[in-house]
Amino acid sequence: MNRPIRVLVAKVGLDGHDRGAKVIATALRDAGMEVIYTGLRQTPEMVVNAALQEDVDAIGISILSGAHMTVFPRIIQLMKEKQLDDVLLTGGGIIPDDDMQALNAQGVGRLFPPGTPTTEIAGYITTWVGEHRSF
Repeated sequence: MNRPIRVLVAKVGLDGHDRGAKVIATALRDAGMEVIYTGLRQTPEMVVNAALQEDVDAIGISILSGAHMTVFPRIIQLMKEKQLDDVLLTGGGIIPDDDMQALNAQGVGRLFPPGTPTTEIAGYITTWVGEHRSF
């Protein structure tokens, strides 16, 4: 690769718990990725606009609020509108297995529950970007 993988990590909505997002951001940096952390209380529109501005390869959403069935579909819709077809949308948090499968069917990448090793998340992003992005 000619440059580090660029990942945007975001917290969407009113969910104020960002420790997990910060742990993931640090782990991805330690894995050699360039990470943009947007902070708390982002809207889907803010996330997608930041992804465009930062030219990211992946967007990671941390969600613990239970709003995942609203947040992820909205972000997917905005990504399609902005033609971010080759950008990975992934994430994690408290998401039931059935909801994970439904979101995957809508185009969301793999979703990670609490306790997933950070090396597994970094490996997934690295593999996905290597298969879907050319730079």
